[in-house]
Amino acid sequence: MEEKKGKSRTPGSCSIKLFVLCHSVLQLTQLLHSAYFKSCITTIERRYGFNSMSMGTVSSLHEMGNMVLVVFVSYFGSRVHRPRFIGLGGLIMSCAAASLALPHFLSKPYQYNSVSASGGAWDVCVPQDNSSTPIVCRQGGAGQPSEARTQWLILAAAQVMFGIGSVPIQPFGISYVDDFAEPGNSALYIAILFSISVFGPAFGYLLGGMMLRVYVDVDKTGGDSPQDLDPSDPRWVGAWWMGLLVSSGCLALASIPYFFFPRVEVQSKARKTERDSLKDDPKKSAETSLVEFLKRFPRLLLRMLLRPVFMLLVLSQCCFSSSIAGLATFLSKFLEHQYGTTPAYSSLLIGGINLPTAAVGLLLGGVVMKRARPSVRTLPWLCLVPLTLSVLLCGPLFFMGCSTQRVAGVNVEYGHARDRWTNRSLSLCNSNCSCPSNVFNPVCGEDSTEFISPCHAGCTNVTLDPQNHHRVQVYTMCSCVPAAGAGLGRAHPGSCVKSCPHFLLPALFLIAFAGFIASVSHNPIYMMVLRTVSQEEKSFAIGVQFLLIRMLAWLPAPAMFGLAIDYSCVWWKEACGRKVGACGYYDNDILRNRYFGLQVGYKGMGIVLLALAGWRAQHTPGLSLEKEPEAT
Repeated sequence: MEEKKGKSRTPGSCSIKLFVLCHSVLQLTQLLHSAYFKSCITTIERRYGFNSMSMGTVSSLHEMGNMVLVVFVSYFGSRVHRPRFIGLGGLIMSCAAASLALPHFLSKPYQYNSVSASGGAWDVCVPQDNSSTPIVCRQGGAGQPSEARTQWLILAAAQVMFGIGSVPIQPFGISYVDDFAEPGNSALYIAILFSISVFGPAFGYLLGGMMLRVYVDVDKTGGDSPQDLDPSDPRWVGAWWMGLLVSSGCLALASIPYFFFPRVEVQSKARKTERDSLKDDPKKSAETSLVEFLKRFPRLLLRMLLRPVFMLLVLSQCCFSSSIAGLATFLSKFLEHQYGTTPAYSSLLIGGINLPTAAVGLLLGGVVMKRARPSVRTLPWLCLVPLTLSVLLCGPLFFMGCSTQRVAGVNVEYGHARDRWTNRSLSLCNSNCSCPSNVFNPVCGEDSTEFISPCHAGCTNVTLDPQNHHRVQVYTMCSCVPAAGAGLGRAHPGSCVKSCPHFLLPALFLIAFAGFIASVSHNPIYMMVLRTVSQEEKSFAIGVQFLLIRMLAWLPAPAMFGLAIDYSCVWWKEACGRKVGACGYYDNDILRNRYFGLQVGYKGMGIVLLALAGWRAQHTPGLSLEKEPEAT
């Protein structure tokens, strides 16, 4: 009878496959945007003088807009036109992605020379007796404090807007697939959806690797890059805003097909019976009222939170998601400071190695679920094995890193190799150089000691590159650099080479392998959550699940990791007597131990909670992967 009604189209079973494809593409572009933004975090920090905690907060603020509405949206999942709501959310995300690029267009061109003095165009030592012009303080790339706050607020508002647009994407999409997929294919479809969309972060980091090689103000300089900078220079800032415009266009295109999908698909006999019984119950039909829902919401939420197996599974997901959030947000920054990579190269490595292995792990987990069809009671124990192994693989990472290079006035005294964490950047050898405190142009002395700038190294002369007269080849007559022979020492532009760059690829492959093993358990845990609630509560349960994961994991975890990273800083950049926020040097040993220690701690708590869920499932009747559970 329903097929004769014109209000609801019910195309063939191939339509759900097309929906899975479209939803995979939309989630792929959504994750592409998120990953690209994370790959640009260190670049934005350098451009506007933000610290890691403030950028970690911005990175997680899209969860704020999401978690406020996700439960309400999920509750009305089967009562509204889900595909159209997904399309509308995609268009909102597209506008938010474009808004994230606004700070670039509203700010002045990037200034990477912090100080200008007479004869000091190359930041060399200008003796006070020979300097007739007072030092002029410039804010550099950070800009005025009020300007930096404005740019931060724009980024934060755009992230909240992006979170609001992403509200219907997963709850509506996953419930739509699970409701109308052929019997037994739901787990495989969801696994395919996750495994395809997980390539979005890979493409996002690869896009970051390309865009960060382009100079930030390429649109303001006529397409030319500064002749005295290259992407390996510590002062280089890439075109972080260009990729945001690309992701905005992709999100808009991926959202259009949803406006042409029907509200209801062809349903199985079991779901038809359930739908008809729901229609015949006037009390349940009345629940579509928003006022009625708001009255019932606290009781429904409390009932969901009091289900032990459901809550233990979701809390374990929160722990694993916290680990992933910290890893994804600051892995590029970690590689840059730990192994000396450039932002562009670290993004290429992450996009080419880490994320594809996670995609394979997600797909493998879905295939195992379809082939083995284990019960909910046995699934937690099966997931504990790969998760425990992934924690054990993190052990060697605590030792695969470099200590901070010797930096004069920061962790070593001038002319000495004895470690001494201090902030005394001036010494007798450069006390007559008029070195400003806000200059940051690292150079490496011939004794492998790094200096904050040529001025702090006491260098008075420069030798220009014969092939590029705008670029310094070597600084000479450096009074703070011990010479190999007689006379004064020399220094080369840029930071000194890290002591263990050979650890970069082994550490990255080990992180990727641990992620591959852990991702195998993602789809089984997700399906366990779906099967611990009744069919009519599925959309609401998904909303509660995503609410808790966002509120307890994706919202606080990046800021917590950023705070741990900030507390590893030993020298902050300054501008005109104030700290501009961006850290110049970290204690790499503390940074490495805190970064991986937080991840292992979160995973350990998740494993304990998953084990408790498995124990509780053994004593809960009615839990089966193949049939709807009884109320528990």
